[in-house]
Amino acid sequence: MKLKRTNYIEKLLSKKDNGLVKVITGLRRSGKSFLLDPLFKETLIELGINEDHIIKIDFDSRTNKSLRNPDALVDFVNNLIVDENKYYLLFDEIQMVDDFVSVLNEFLRKDNVDLYVTGSNSKFLSSDIATEFRGRGDEIFIMPLTFAEFKEATNLSSTEAWKKYIIYGGLPQTVQFNDENNKREYLKSLYKSTYLIDVIDRNHLTKADSFGKLVKVLSSNIGSLTSPSKIEKTFLSNGYKAITNDVISKYLLCLKDSFLISETQRFNLKGKKYISSNSKFYFMDLGIRNAITSFKELDEPHLMENAIYNELIFRGYDVDIGIIPVKSNNETIQLEIDFIASKDDKKYYIQSCLNLLDKEDVEVRPLLKINDGYKKMVIMKDGLTPHYNNSGILILDLFDFLLNKNSLEKY
Repeated sequence: MKLKRTNYIEKLLSKKDNGLVKVITGLRRSGKSFLLDPLFKETLIELGINEDHIIKIDFDSRTNKSLRNPDALVDFVNNLIVDENKYYLLFDEIQMVDDFVSVLNEFLRKDNVDLYVTGSNSKFLSSDIATEFRGRGDEIFIMPLTFAEFKEATNLSSTEAWKKYIIYGGLPQTVQFNDENNKREYLKSLYKSTYLIDVIDRNHLTKADSFGKLVKVLSSNIGSLTSPSKIEKTFLSNGYKAITNDVISKYLLCLKDSFLISETQRFNLKGKKYISSNSKFYFMDLGIRNAITSFKELDEPHLMENAIYNELIFRGYDVDIGIIPVKSNNETIQLEIDFIASKDDKKYYIQSCLNLLDKEDVEVRPLLKINDGYKKMVIMKDGLTPHYNNSGILILDLFDFLLNKNSLEKY
């Protein structure tokens, strides 16, 4: 089985020879190194680039330990550049090179060099890139496998693939395991020994136990409105040691920087402004989220909502939560739209619902309160053919949405 990651190859090709450092970021173990080599390297060769003009160095390899010295690396690469034709430098785990920023800037000065790098999350995050490569870096953010990629890799039916996807997620290595116990143990170990330690070490967190409990609180509340003050109250009600709002806010920022979670804010559609209090947090990988809960909280509606959110992010949409204040029985209530997905001049209002049955009025009502011409839809897992109901709301099947990258525009 060989993963193709076609979307990311296309992104890399679109940025080829643009004079910037292409920096591949994303959740650890999401396939950054594999994207660089073999996938992108093979693509370059297929385009007719001679292999001796592709210089690939894995800095986490013991063999290349000497090249972690910046001067040794510059000398080594310069000796391989023997003509004026374009050379493609593929550097994996570049953060292991001392003073790597100056090294990359050195190569950027060469007209016949095109640079591609990956880095470890513990030392090389999107926030670092903004600082270190301002105006010289071009970030490519890679996510775990989408459901469509997962289904293709596993060759399972949509129904069977979905059952496994919402439990074990889309980290490429997980797909390689046939035994489900191995999948679970791998994900649990990866969270504890890699992700958790990475965030704690990188940010010099001194209250590791409280931090771990915060992650568990978030994993039990995906898709629920929360805030530092709410989390503080949850800590107290569960008998945990109290932590302040400021510390909770710091922890949340650390988790977002590590790509473990993503935050989406509420937008008041009538007031046309963001509401600062209460956000929703989703996990970048469902398998890691489930490992944090020891695979005991497998609530399909919330996992489905998380999967839809991740798919929208993968497709390049900015995603908000929609809030519509309405009068009901002489009081104002707030109706919620799960997602407002925006990109360029496109906008979609989306509700996530496992099945409508007796809930159609609840799910559709907020959509009917929106007074604009953008498409409104309910994504549900029912196997129905996509159709518009009597109110003009698109009812879209979950698999139609996830497996067709143009599904939002198609119907």
